[in-house]
Amino acid sequence: MSPGTKRLSLAALLVTVMLMLGYVESLIPTGVPGVKLGLSNSVLILVIVWLGIPWAVGLMLVKVLLSAFLFSGVGAMLYALAGGVLSLTAMCVLYRAKGFSLVTVAIAGAVMHNVGQVAMAMLVLGAEKLVYYMGVLMLVGIVTGFVTGSVARALVKRIPETLIPK
Repeated sequence: MSPGTKRLSLAALLVTVMLMLGYVESLIPTGVPGVKLGLSNSVLILVIVWLGIPWAVGLMLVKVLLSAFLFSGVGAMLYALAGGVLSLTAMCVLYRAKGFSLVTVAIAGAVMHNVGQVAMAMLVLGAEKLVYYMGVLMLVGIVTGFVTGSVARALVKRIPETLIPK
């Protein structure tokens, strides 16, 4: 099997895991509207580390598109896309800057995902008062980002780089 085929197979596996985690977390009640754990974010961090930023962009877009069609509906796609683009941008910038831990990268991604979704909601709904909800979402983003970043860091440490196709 060629290295390109191996990378494509790994990417397909990782996007499948992201979709499954997204579905599972949609079943977990958080008690706070709009709050999700962001479990698939840990997988997206792995994609950045193992396959690179172009793959991460592609897989984020595939995950948003498939999640909308399979689980949440096309209306939710705008919010997921806004959050995903802002989150991935922040994570890629910090990852490339070096010196930031994967936990810090994940926290920035989680916080920016919330910023993107609230900003989109403010635009679509014309509800500027949603900005007051950002305090809660920032705190949640820090906590969930810490968890997903810790998971990603542990996986990067424990899965030998020789298993990742180059």
